[in-house]
Amino acid sequence: MNIVPIVFAFDSNLLYPAHICISSLLMSAKSDTFYDIYILYSTKSGLTDNSLCKILNYYSNCRIQYRLVDNSFDSSFEIRGITTPAYYRLLIPELIPEYDKIIYSDVDVIFRSDLFEIYDSIDLENYYLAGVNSLSHLIPENVKYYEKIGLDAHNIIYSGYLIFNSKKLREEDIVKKFKAMSKNKYKFQDMDIVNIVCKDKIKYISPVFCLTTYISEWNVYNKDVLFEFWDELTISKALSEGIIHYNGQKPWKGLCVNFDIWWEYYRKSPFFDEKFYFDFFYHKLNELDGLSLLKRIKILVRYFVFGRRK
Repeated sequence: MNIVPIVFAFDSNLLYPAHICISSLLMSAKSDTFYDIYILYSTKSGLTDNSLCKILNYYSNCRIQYRLVDNSFDSSFEIRGITTPAYYRLLIPELIPEYDKIIYSDVDVIFRSDLFEIYDSIDLENYYLAGVNSLSHLIPENVKYYEKIGLDAHNIIYSGYLIFNSKKLREEDIVKKFKAMSKNKYKFQDMDIVNIVCKDKIKYISPVFCLTTYISEWNVYNKDVLFEFWDELTISKALSEGIIHYNGQKPWKGLCVNFDIWWEYYRKSPFFDEKFYFDFFYHKLNELDGLSLLKRIKILVRYFVFGRRK
């Protein structure tokens, strides 16, 4: 059996998408992969230790454990509606000492392939962690921001999907540094902290492991910029089977890039609710009926040209 440890951190506001995220992880697993799943939560999160018990009734290729987070981040900086559970990933090396290497993922994600190969093959001996380049240098305001805090925008990784070298992070007491920085008013919160503290000890991995809306957009409108980092085969693989990260608009709230993929996994999950499904699309149809013809055409063009790309 191939064991893959993976961690999620969220509160009750994201419980529903967490159900679908973790269901997609298990649906996409190979027959010999077993996921050792950890949920980080606090007493204020509104979660209980049976919040995901229904998953265990449907899937036998996993174990779910909960780890309680203390008040370390209760006064941490919040912005753009992103709350303190975003910081919980910074505690993983201490909270889960059972593993020397472990995956973290946000829950606004859909998994479309098995994770054992990347987990098993990645060598982090000289690195604190691994992540996917965020292409922050393509946004002028981000370039200025990262210059201000002493980072090169070309080297910034997303924090929504990370592989931690927990052993090295523990040995060098890096979690202490993470905690110390959590009260600073960084624009991108935990993402900035990870990039600052782990600077020069980050391993860059394929966008297969964090296909964001932003990467998808550049693939459509200016693909050449992606070739600075990845070859065409890598990009194609990311689009066809990559982990989709809905880091902008959320598909369970409205229309967005790849929203149809999220709903496809929702329909196949043990949490499918016909009424919720019907109400969502009926409501969206009513919204479309209220739009002008030109706006409807624009939405259809964007969906079929952009949203359907995989």
